[in-house]
Amino acid sequence: MTTLDLTDVLARAAAIKLMIFDVDGVLTDGSLHFGAEGEALKTFNVLDGHGIKQLQHAGVATAIISARRSPIVARRAADLGIAHVQQGVHDKLAGFEQLLQATGMQAADCGFVGDDVIDLPILLRVGFAASVPNGHAEVRSRVHYVTQTRGGQGAARELCDLILRAQGHYEAALAPYLQ
Repeated sequence: MTTLDLTDVLARAAAIKLMIFDVDGVLTDGSLHFGAEGEALKTFNVLDGHGIKQLQHAGVATAIISARRSPIVARRAADLGIAHVQQGVHDKLAGFEQLLQATGMQAADCGFVGDDVIDLPILLRVGFAASVPNGHAEVRSRVHYVTQTRGGQGAARELCDLILRAQGHYEAALAPYLQ
């Protein structure tokens, strides 16, 4: 896969029924900070969170598949109403296949955003594959779209806005704030 033209990107984004997010490097900047008790601390961007909620409101389901396990991710997902959360999944393709079974979706109905080679098995199968500019070069060279915004700094929001625009829901998502 190589980065495709904007017309193709928008057509792919328009078909998405389920958007799946990796966590480290996508919803966070990929940094891990450890507290005194050894717990990993993560920083999430509020723009990303609001974009995910807008996507859900427009009827696009959301999910997380992450290789790491973290109570903070479970809490963030619960705060955002993300129903499908898979953590500690080192075989991401198996996790993706379980998600397809649970939702009844086809791979072509899904979008996925990842940043490292562990994400490639999913990225090579979904209808809309995305990465972030700080993602691994092998990943960036094989996706349909690379965000302008870095992971953990609004990249997920950029993708959510792109999907909302492609599906004709962007203006409706903004309307409550323009009154």
